[in-house]
Amino acid sequence: MHSKVERSRRPSGSGPIAARELVDIGWVAARLGVTVRHVRRLVAEARIPLIKWGHLLRFDPDEIETWIDTARKPPRS
Repeated sequence: MHSKVERSRRPSGSGPIAARELVDIGWVAARLGVTVRHVRRLVAEARIPLIKWGHLLRFDPDEIETWIDTARKPPRS
């Protein structure tokens, strides 16, 4: 059986136009190497891009990668 993270990354459509896949909070926590609780804190502080469907939180992996890239600090010389 696949984990929730693996299932959330699997394509859902078989048509020629594939919708962008959204991932859940567990995927984001695993990608960042933090707890789900920490990601919820980022959400509460409006510090992370997300999509909210009622009470469900979903994330666009491309937006998360861009968000990570903008947080990078160059090494000191």
